[in-house]
Amino acid sequence: MAIQVTATALPEVKIIEPKVFGDARGFFYESFNAREFAEHVEKGVEFLQDNHSRSSRGVLRGLHYQIEHAQGKLVRVVEGEVFDVVVDIRQSSPRFGKWIGVNLSVDNHRQLWVPPGFAHGFLVLSESAQFLYKTTDYWYPEHERSIIWNDTEIGVEWPIEGEPVLAAKDAAGTTLARAKTYE
Repeated sequence: MAIQVTATALPEVKIIEPKVFGDARGFFYESFNAREFAEHVEKGVEFLQDNHSRSSRGVLRGLHYQIEHAQGKLVRVVEGEVFDVVVDIRQSSPRFGKWIGVNLSVDNHRQLWVPPGFAHGFLVLSESAQFLYKTTDYWYPEHERSIIWNDTEIGVEWPIEGEPVLAAKDAAGTTLARAKTYE
């Protein structure tokens, strides 16, 4: 197996660590293999879109989700480091409103599988970070929603002092209690 998969406190959310082959020249690893993903992470997933963002230290993106066309996301960092957060927003889940946070970096090569039904966001910890992710559905701006990063009901412990740098849509995010979430 070229990957190690670890379930998190939200069991559907998984940390994926690829086998990295390194020597004096650098390193090589498979960043995605459909057969291994289906065998060790989740069957029946088809990725439709790849996204790439670059952000500076202190930028917080999220907590995003789509109310229709829910997206699963396979996320990773290829420059810098982020604190990646996932929140269960499935109302029928016994873990509704619970969150996990994982450091993803260029050095640890970790990836995170975020299935549909979860809100997602990240905070840049390094000077800058490049963040790549595959999605299982397309982006529909009319269906995108944002839960406010500092919702006290969720209680994410972001590793930041002071206020993060937010996009207007994220600063205007709603609380989990007021959000339209999944049944």
